[in-house]
Amino acid sequence: MGLAELVPDSDSTKLQERHYYLLSELQTLVKDLPSSFQQRLTYNTLSDLALALIDGTVYEIVQGLLDIQHLTEKNLYNQRQKLHCEHQALKQDLVRKHKDALQSCKPHNLSLLKTSQQTELEALEVRVRDEQKMMDKKIVVEMDQKVTDQQNTLEKAGVPGFYITTNPLELTMQMNLLELILKLQQKDSQAGLL
Repeated sequence: MGLAELVPDSDSTKLQERHYYLLSELQTLVKDLPSSFQQRLTYNTLSDLALALIDGTVYEIVQGLLDIQHLTEKNLYNQRQKLHCEHQALKQDLVRKHKDALQSCKPHNLSLLKTSQQTELEALEVRVRDEQKMMDKKIVVEMDQKVTDQQNTLEKAGVPGFYITTNPLELTMQMNLLELILKLQQKDSQAGLL
């Protein structure tokens, strides 16, 4: 369905002009992308993207998704920092406990105490490593879920090139499309078109 079928004649000309403007800007911006991605962004794809961007809704969706992503990243970073601080406190407590034990230890038990303390320290280091790995895996899973949510939202909004995928080449293409959208949004905003 074309623009003319969607709106009355008076608005149709404005929308066509806006479509041509967006398409022209996208064609200019695409030139900054690596040639392998330029080749995949056909005239039809860019025209469909320009159509999706006409009313500014996609800009708002992308901005909302970015805000959610930034909040999620900040939250996950804070969780990891909290875990790191907890681990530092555990290590400091253990060092303090070991120091106190060494000061009150009888000389004939010193060797046994040091061996015991070394085992305890190694066990704590294993625990810390395991908990950090679990946290890092949780972060990766949550960020992967955010990507899937973003792909789903943009696909439902009718943005060409967006669908749920884990293919690295397709993900890079989607990131390039997002970059085009954000650059165009910034240009429109600076020009007072939004």
